[in-house]
Amino acid sequence: MAHAFILSDDTVLCRQMPDGWWPLQIQLPQSRTGSDEQAYRLGHVTLHESLSPNHWQSDDNNNMDSLSSDLINENTAQTFTAPSTTAMTYDYAVAHNVTLPIIAESSTDTFVPYRQLINNIPVALSDQISQAIQLLRWQADTQFCSRCASPTVHADQDERAMVCPVCQLRQYPRVQPCVITAITRPNPVTDEMQILLAHHHRHGQQKLPPMYGLIAGFVEVGENLEHAVVREVAEEVNISISDIHYVSSQPWPFPSNLMLGFRASYASGDIIIQEDELAHADFFDLSNLPKIPPKGSIARELIDQIAKEQGILL
Repeated sequence: MAHAFILSDDTVLCRQMPDGWWPLQIQLPQSRTGSDEQAYRLGHVTLHESLSPNHWQSDDNNNMDSLSSDLINENTAQTFTAPSTTAMTYDYAVAHNVTLPIIAESSTDTFVPYRQLINNIPVALSDQISQAIQLLRWQADTQFCSRCASPTVHADQDERAMVCPVCQLRQYPRVQPCVITAITRPNPVTDEMQILLAHHHRHGQQKLPPMYGLIAGFVEVGENLEHAVVREVAEEVNISISDIHYVSSQPWPFPSNLMLGFRASYASGDIIIQEDELAHADFFDLSNLPKIPPKGSIARELIDQIAKEQGILL
């Protein structure tokens, strides 16, 4: 019997469990034709398997424990693999008579924002929900050909592509690469390790204390990843960096990004912020950080990794 996650925009139908919210997989009705589940339907997608971090990390190079929260066992977060399944929109589920639980904010079953979920569920499951959000949005955004404006149809043989029957243009899900960089230096006075953090306008001015994150931005056409790191840092805070190296990545469905995490060392220059992007930026001692992103984000992973190396648990 097939099952599916139920989504509404970037929220997921979840059940309140003793240790936090957990995404529900709803049982789907049997198809009368036996082939309906294989046919393309706007609002219903097939999700690939999502692997746990232990598939690519060695025991002595485990930097993913920062993605776990107190609500889940660290070993579970490292070994949980999400098998192939499906996802559908709430509107699709209602239109196709899928039996849903009673949904209300005060009940044990309700829609929970993805940003709220990621610090409570295993990495593989978080990535699979991200996959669902991006694919459902891609379906909605590619119903017409971007070349000739004709209505598109889904490709045959379960290929993830929208095809124009008039000009044959194929539109695939697009992933937008973004670099995000943790920049460190010793404190010029005390020699304590510091990290460059910035308060972005997108974090909102109304929230107190303000949220500080890392320097990040989209990779431009014709750039390699290291070039993008150097350019974004120069544009946003006007400093030069060295010793750039890749750490890890995270799919981020806002709207369809692949966040590529880097670390670098401060080389030279005085901080001058890009005022249309940032409200403030500075180097902060690891022992005295401002409010930083929550666990579950790659920004927090990079910050936690550096702090851990200095013997500091955040």
